[in-house]
Amino acid sequence: MLPKRFPDRDEVGAVRAEAETLEPGAEAGDKRRLAGRVMGRREMGKLVFLDLVDRSGRIQLLCDTARTGPVNIDLGDIVGVIGSPARARRGEPSLAVDGLELLAKIQRPLPDTFHGVTDVETRYRQRYLDLLVNEETRADFDLRTRVVTAVRRHLDDAGFLEVETPVLQPRYGGGFAEPFVTHYNTLDADYYLRIATELYLKRLIVGGLEKVYELGKDFRNEGLSYKHVPEFTMVEWYEAYTDYRDQMERVERLVESVALETIGGTIAAYRGHEVDLKAPWRRVKLVDALAEQGLWTRDPDELRSRLNERGVDTSRDRSWAQLVDHALSHFIEPALIEPTILHDYPVELSPFAQATDEDPTIVERFEYFVGGTELGNAFTELNDPDEQAARFEQQAAEVGGEPGDPDYVEALAYGMPPTGGLGLGIDRLTMVLAGRDNIRDVVLFPALRERS
Repeated sequence: MLPKRFPDRDEVGAVRAEAETLEPGAEAGDKRRLAGRVMGRREMGKLVFLDLVDRSGRIQLLCDTARTGPVNIDLGDIVGVIGSPARARRGEPSLAVDGLELLAKIQRPLPDTFHGVTDVETRYRQRYLDLLVNEETRADFDLRTRVVTAVRRHLDDAGFLEVETPVLQPRYGGGFAEPFVTHYNTLDADYYLRIATELYLKRLIVGGLEKVYELGKDFRNEGLSYKHVPEFTMVEWYEAYTDYRDQMERVERLVESVALETIGGTIAAYRGHEVDLKAPWRRVKLVDALAEQGLWTRDPDELRSRLNERGVDTSRDRSWAQLVDHALSHFIEPALIEPTILHDYPVELSPFAQATDEDPTIVERFEYFVGGTELGNAFTELNDPDEQAARFEQQAAEVGGEPGDPDYVEALAYGMPPTGGLGLGIDRLTMVLAGRDNIRDVVLFPALRERS
């Protein structure tokens, strides 16, 4: 019967570092206990060389069968070993093994451990194999975890309170998106998986918490692309007594600090471009960007005609706001390579933002981009309940559905201070920092179609 535990083990990385300080052919007197998976095996007479891997790294095991007895270990087995840090005659950091025991037996052969798992379908469907044999994949998900930790630390240090809001919601809101619908048996009512945390977090601002954030999953029942998956991770934060310009500065500082903490600098290679995440970032008004492309007009028929002339299919666009969004995604966003803040949006695109002082048809909203990819969205939040109710009505008239969230409007009636709010996509930020072109490369278990 195989052992149920292997206590008091050391990390491979730490023991390897010890071994690197020794002269070639030398062996330390101290004993170390390692456990991990065997990812390589070579034999030379009475010597068996095994490559042992754990989360911290890889080390060579020197197994002299005169010392260890027969080494009945296959590629992929999980083993525990006891031995001394050593340096092989050719200089390889190693562990000179005194004893070795099998902890778990592999039942199926590993993929090619030299080339790794290269088939994309296998990498996504059997992520455990991808992690086993591809060191780059392990590094990417280690990076993702450190990104999440760095984001939390930055906001915690800035005085934000991390909170949790409902994933199942009686009404969905906080953006334009198709929700997932489920049924709540106990309440005998249909509920929705949240598309955003916005409306609940702003209720907390009304309640006096002043600086709040939530980092978690959102769900949108929409298409797949290199930057879209239906289940994704966002951080949203709301900060009383600030506006969208304050949030421009906050997100610049946060992304810069996360980059420094996780990749050791602000230069990242993403989608064929080298980008510098150092603050401050370029800022461009949305209307100016559209005008440069000859696409700024408030006439929906004229805008549809201009887009159709450029080969854009607008058959599913039911409103002027959707046409503008189509123009942005086709002609503006792909050109925003260096970190760029695109700001001051038409009110029709932003039902939750306050109008600018200069123009009531333009609101204080921005989105920010790196390498042609949107990382997130921000507003000076609307805090007038009557105006919010009217915006909900306008949104419902344009895209269908019920007019917003009456409970949220009632919350606003108790008074919400001036507030800046922002959302940041964790998956997309990780793509940039890891230099990955597809969002599924930074999501451990992406949704896939069933195999036919």
